[in-house]
Amino acid sequence: MITGTIFDIKKYAIHDGPGIRTTVFFQGCPLSCWWCHNPESQPRHPVLLYRANRCALCGTCVETCPQNGISINGVATTDRTKCDVCGECAEVCYHGAREVSGREVTVAAVLAEIERDVPFYDQSGGGVTFSGGEPLLQPQFLAALLKECRTREIHTVVDTTGLAAWETIDRLRGDVNLFLYDLKLMDDARHRKYTGVSNRLILSNLVRLAESGEQIAIRIPLIPGINDDAKNLWQSAEFIARLPNITGIELMGYHDIAAAKYEALGREYPLPETIPPTEAEMQSAARYFKDFGLQVKIS
Repeated sequence: MITGTIFDIKKYAIHDGPGIRTTVFFQGCPLSCWWCHNPESQPRHPVLLYRANRCALCGTCVETCPQNGISINGVATTDRTKCDVCGECAEVCYHGAREVSGREVTVAAVLAEIERDVPFYDQSGGGVTFSGGEPLLQPQFLAALLKECRTREIHTVVDTTGLAAWETIDRLRGDVNLFLYDLKLMDDARHRKYTGVSNRLILSNLVRLAESGEQIAIRIPLIPGINDDAKNLWQSAEFIARLPNITGIELMGYHDIAAAKYEALGREYPLPETIPPTEAEMQSAARYFKDFGLQVKIS
């Protein structure tokens, strides 16, 4: 039985590919982007989130924790060096302050969720999107889901950072209708600084995937002070313009909605002073791509 680890399944998704979609979020990502809006997805294992604003300080979690890792002294404190993410505290937290992100599921269980939404796919031209995290980190699980969806004639999208062995992508691409491919920074040193990894494999995989005839939509998060400078935008547009089979580009404006998640994970948010780009700034960035004849969507 093939299983994988996911952290969410989102119904009625309208921003993850064409039509109305079901988005399956895989746990685990090889990148650690400073602006990541799903930081709970980065570890390959389940993680505990604690939202202090929801906590009633009832003490039930203290009594339940088998590791004696929770204490209350005016506020609830979790000793994460003791926590093994067993999830028992989350199960008894009726206020929703404690939550475990990441659960093991079977292919059959995920398919059952997907198939419930088939009527919406048929009416809207939608389907299922596998996102994350990074779905390519779980290639066997992803491959099984893609093949089952193909058998059922369900449209498939893979939302990826592209950081995987080409052989992994090559084995899967025949069952993917559309790739949503993330492009963040063209300069390798800056890419390493802000994501923790080199972009060389990411860029080479994008070239090979495009030249293989697959349909690709490029997604670019626009992060003020990191990748919104003229040089990076021009280099990105020039690089993309040379690729075949690019259906369009989506410029996604930065937002700080993930700051609360970092706090819930006990982590410091890397961009506390960064503010979202204005509409004028988004339009200005889009012009670099339009000047190369590329189709651009702003979100």
